[in-house]
Amino acid sequence: MTAALGYAAEIAKAPLVPFSFERRATRPHDVRIEISYCGVCHSDLHQVRDEWGHGTFPMVPGHEIVGRVIEVGEQVTKFKAGDVAGVGCMVDSCRSCPACEEGLEQYCEKGFTGTYGAKSRIGDGITYGGYSNHIVVDEAFVLHVSDKLELAAVAPLLCAGITTYSPLRYWKIGPGQKVGIVGLGGLGHMAVKFAKAFGAHVVLFTTSAGKTDDARRLGAAEVVISKNRDEMKAHAKSFDFILDCVSAPHDINAYLALLKREGTLALLGVPDTPPMLQFQHLIYSRRQIGGSLIGGIAETQEMLDFCAEHGIVSDIELIAIDRINEAYERMLKSDVKYRFVIDIATLAA
Repeated sequence: MTAALGYAAEIAKAPLVPFSFERRATRPHDVRIEISYCGVCHSDLHQVRDEWGHGTFPMVPGHEIVGRVIEVGEQVTKFKAGDVAGVGCMVDSCRSCPACEEGLEQYCEKGFTGTYGAKSRIGDGITYGGYSNHIVVDEAFVLHVSDKLELAAVAPLLCAGITTYSPLRYWKIGPGQKVGIVGLGGLGHMAVKFAKAFGAHVVLFTTSAGKTDDARRLGAAEVVISKNRDEMKAHAKSFDFILDCVSAPHDINAYLALLKREGTLALLGVPDTPPMLQFQHLIYSRRQIGGSLIGGIAETQEMLDFCAEHGIVSDIELIAIDRINEAYERMLKSDVKYRFVIDIATLAA
């Protein structure tokens, strides 16, 4: 075992505080990473407050991890000491079900092992995440990260990036298509960047007129204020695809009405209150509703390589780790553009 230091919620809803714990010794297929940066995902906040239930405490959050390899097991072939590496939302899966065999570990039929708050499959307790100085992960769930990009801004790609990249790729978004993105937050701002990079005509839907300039800077060709019925009506039956990045309760029927015949609305958020669906929007025009959850390891690597080739990173605000509780409060107010990232070097202080 190796001593580790991080920040943890010791019980549900408690502020995060410094926390000492132990990581497992490096096994033959393991990679030990000294963490440089860790993104702050909204799901971290949900989980430390146990809003989804069944949380395991103490909890060290963090699943948007970038750092350098400092040790590898004797049978590791993909990494060596000094490599820049990343870890996303999962650190293991059953590896034998149909989903895993297809490289879709995020849909593992036995449930993937989350980077934090999950029971390890190899008997070393509960997983602890990236709000810490180092982490040990099987090489099969470690990703190569290009050092051409700003590493702090790469960290959110491991969740916000792949969560938006995957559905855009699955539904084959590309040139000649009109694509809507609902919400301009941690997910939405990445969705705009990717849809633009894939060659689509991008329209951003927001309730805030103050986000118009930023949406255009990020790659949106048009911005629609979703509270304005006339603006919404002007786009009726015109979209090939809409990616809904909003977790708060909202009317998805308004977006279904904007799809062309056989268009698709893909959902990423899980509102507390399930939406009321007007089935005629689907039946009369053979439209579809779908959903998507992060991406498999191979697709996440593909996404990181695409970002390195096209210079795509997240828009971030870098913080010291002792500001994490403040950052959570600001996230609740949507007071960040567009992702907090922790400088793990500040943990030493």
